Amino acid sequence: MSRILLLSDSGESVIPVLGLLAHTLTVAPLAPQSLASNSDVDLVLVDGVTNLVAAKAMAGVLSAAQLPFPVLIVVPETSLSALDGSWGVSDFLLPNASLAEIDARLRVALSRHGGNAITGLSHSGVTIDETSYQATASGRPLDLTFKEFELLRFLVGNPGRVFTREQLLSDVWGYDYFGGTRTVDVHVRRLRAKLGDRESVIGTVRNVGYRFAPTGEDE
Repeated sequence: MSRILLLSDSGESVIPVLGLLAHTLTVAPLAPQSLASNSDVDLVLVDGVTNLVAAKAMAGVLSAAQLPFPVLIVVPETSLSALDGSWGVSDFLLPNASLAEIDARLRVALSRHGGNAITGLSHSGVTIDETSYQATASGRPLDLTFKEFELLRFLVGNPGRVFTREQLLSDVWGYDYFGGTRTVDVHVRRLRAKLGDRESVIGTVRNVGYRFAPTGEDE
C-alpha cells in the first residue's frame, strides 16, 4: 500500500475508482502549505480537472522543489493536448480511467521514482509484489488472473480480519459490480487450488465469509 496525497480544491477525490485500491488517500487543498503538512507521502496527485491553470502552477512549484516522490496530474481527456515536458510531472491520469489503468500507472510511477512506497506484502509463505503484479506461494510463482491477484492481495493485506462476501464484492470488485456473491466463492476456490500447499491460509468462517488465516486453520 502507498500513501497518496491528492491536492484538490474540490474537497474530494476526482478519481472515483481510486478508493477501491489498497492505498491510503489524503485530500488537501491545492496549495503549497498542504504538502508541508502532509510530507510523509509516497506519491502526489494534482487535480487538473477542477482548475487546470492552478494545477499547472502547482505542478511547476513541486517540480522545482525536486521532491523525493513522483507527482502525477489528473486531467480530463480534453486537456491532454496542453500537457508537455514543461509541466514537470511524472505522468498523468484520466479521472474516468479503468481501475486497472489507474493502478498500473501508479505502480509504474512509484517503481520508476524509487521512493519509499511499500510495494510488497508477505505473510505465511505468500508474497505479493505490487510493483510487478506477481505473487508467490512458498517461493513458487502463481499464475493468477487480475481479479484473483486483487482478491489475494486484499486478504494478505488484512491478515486475520474476517470479510463477508458482500464486503469482498464491494472492496475488490467495486461498487459498480452487479454479480452475485457466488463470484467470491468461485474465486476463492480457484485461489486455493493455485496456492497448493498454502491453500489453507484462506480460511472459511462459517456463515460469515473468509479471512486470510496466518495459522492456516479454518473456523
